[in-house]
Amino acid sequence: MPPAKAKRPGLLVPALLTVLGAIVLCGLGVWQLERMQEKHAYIERLETQAAGAPTPMPPSADWTKLDAAALDLTHVVARGSYIDDHVAGVRTTIASGPPGTRQLSGFGRWIFQGFRLEDGGVILVNRGFVPESKLGQISPASGPGTVAGFLRAPETRNAFTPEDLPAIREFYTRDPAAIAASLKLPPAPFYLEAQREGDGLTPPAGVDVRELIARIPDNHLQYALTWFGLALTLIGVFVAYVRQSRKGMETA
Repeated sequence: MPPAKAKRPGLLVPALLTVLGAIVLCGLGVWQLERMQEKHAYIERLETQAAGAPTPMPPSADWTKLDAAALDLTHVVARGSYIDDHVAGVRTTIASGPPGTRQLSGFGRWIFQGFRLEDGGVILVNRGFVPESKLGQISPASGPGTVAGFLRAPETRNAFTPEDLPAIREFYTRDPAAIAASLKLPPAPFYLEAQREGDGLTPPAGVDVRELIARIPDNHLQYALTWFGLALTLIGVFVAYVRQSRKGMETA
């Protein structure tokens, strides 16, 4: 009696799964390329707005009509007076910058203080970063002043953000509405990020907008190549499976 012929393993289901998986992985890669284009357009807009000549603060009567996200990093000058003792801290950690940068780093806080504009509106000013070890050396600003800086949209929370502690004026997000409520000040749709002055090593150290923009994550091309690479790997695994199946049939 002749030996039973080896049964050819079915390839339809593995082929369908491979095609489906490759389509999904390539779709994720294309999505990351689209996100990369959006991120580049966003960064270019921020660079253009930040590089513009400083303009006066928008009138406070118009704030409710403005889009805070569209105004993010608009270069402005605010004139008015600091509101004494209306100060809160936002906990943060700043990584050391690349060679050539001059900035404070480590664990510390952003110092937020109320500022009453000449037209009567109130905005929170992020005066800058202070390392935790130097917090005791920082006093509230007082009296009239002029603040050059950048309008910023509220910072969003994520699943890992700790809960704020408004009772002790301690926060984990730069949310002007929440901070203003703890200071018993009227809310504004944005806050003012003070521009760095001096050497950047004297707290509170305002932002260098070029360093700030350079820190915006832009890893979408890397992610896209990863997804495309996984799709090629999946196809390669299927091809190897088919060859191994045929070899097994030939030697059976």
